[in-house]
Amino acid sequence: MRQIKSLAVLGDWVYADNLWHINRYSASMAFFVGLFVAFMPIPGQMVAAASLALLFRCNLPLSVGLVWITNPVTMPAIFYLAYKLGAMVIDVPMQKISFELSYHWLTHSLSAIWQPFLLGCLLCGLFFGSLGYFVINTLWRLRVARMLRERKRRRKRAAKILKKAEAAKTRDS
Repeated sequence: MRQIKSLAVLGDWVYADNLWHINRYSASMAFFVGLFVAFMPIPGQMVAAASLALLFRCNLPLSVGLVWITNPVTMPAIFYLAYKLGAMVIDVPMQKISFELSYHWLTHSLSAIWQPFLLGCLLCGLFFGSLGYFVINTLWRLRVARMLRERKRRRKRAAKILKKAEAAKTRDS
């Protein structure tokens, strides 16, 4: 990466290990960042995820890639769920929404639902981000524990084979 001349403008921080390598912290935190930002109804989610990945020093490609959970196909269902959750928490009646991508809709219809919608987005982002963090962290720990058990089992087996070979060697002598 240091040989890519266009990245030199960004300085040395872009070469931080956790931004590009996958370890328990960088992967777990990348899941938190990516899933949290995916639920935020903001333009430039990828830029926001990249900025948070830099701030928290977690895996940059993973953080940015997870933002695409909310894409044009899944976004209406996810944001409706967030609005419904926010309305339930604030205890306001849900309004019938007919989405239209226009300035008029944004200024008139969105103004009526913005509070429960943003609260629901924040709660969903925190919940699913935290869930992603703990699931990845737990899976990582379970994998490491399994690998250690497997290594211990292989070493015992190798020690047993070595012991038998030494016993056979002393018998033959």
